[in-house]
Amino acid sequence: MKLAVPTRGNLVDDHFGHCEAYTIFTIDANKGIKASEIFPSPQGCGCKSDIASILQQMGVTVMLCGNMGNGALNVLTHHGIDVYRGCSGDVRHLAERYFKGEIGDSGLGCKSHELHGEEHKCNH
Repeated sequence: MKLAVPTRGNLVDDHFGHCEAYTIFTIDANKGIKASEIFPSPQGCGCKSDIASILQQMGVTVMLCGNMGNGALNVLTHHGIDVYRGCSGDVRHLAERYFKGEIGDSGLGCKSHELHGEEHKCNH
């Protein structure tokens, strides 16, 4: 199994569509982290990029993220990736907490994409 986390440094990036990279964790049968890799994020908004299909092809089935808009949520879900929003902190620790059953989806998404020509903003 593989899970992905939008990453900036070693921390969960607060917004899926503008992260600098994704940390991809490969999980073994005992729910331990077998391997991890950094995958650079494509340019552009997450819901308009091809990141969902790329992650699906890589075998990712879970996305642990800080926040994302409904467009990105729908695209990831359509590609068979379960999304858990409201995550923060160290990405490795987050992945470990997920397999302990300590992570749930906040149900909160990003509300605005472009307001009056302004750069993308997220209302948290």
